[in-house]
Amino acid sequence: MIDLGISKLALIGVVALVVIGPEKLPKVARMAGTLFGRAQRYINDVKAEVSREIELESLRKMQDEVQQAAQNVNQSINQGWQDVSNDVGSVFSDAPSVNTPAPSTEFVADQTSFIRKRETFRRKKLTRTSALPQWYKNRQQTRQHVISGSARMAKFRANGRRPVSFF
Repeated sequence: MIDLGISKLALIGVVALVVIGPEKLPKVARMAGTLFGRAQRYINDVKAEVSREIELESLRKMQDEVQQAAQNVNQSINQGWQDVSNDVGSVFSDAPSVNTPAPSTEFVADQTSFIRKRETFRRKKLTRTSALPQWYKNRQQTRQHVISGSARMAKFRANGRRPVSFF
């Protein structure tokens, strides 16, 4: 690096004053400062771009490794499943035939309804307790105000009777 001391900077300033002149020296110094700043910003941008590319390349390598590991796990699971199904098939083919009823689908339907109820409960709880904007809550169609059953009946009464007052 260039070693600039105070004496060298003073000598450069005196030579610039003599060569450029006192009228144009502030304008030239301002322009030199802006060019120096631009150069520094450009160098910093190039350094940041190179570091981003290096990080991106390492992330790509990591992604390939994870995908390869996932494929290996998937293949091993499929191979294990094939082995188990072959073993079970051979056991059932050796066993005498027994009349067994087909498995019912009630449990599957019950489990899907349970999952659906669980998801709607979580969504409703999130909209009720979080600091979500009102337009989002309205879009999700969740109740904002809880009213009693009698008030709900009065609100949605089929006939057009008006409530009778006490007075």
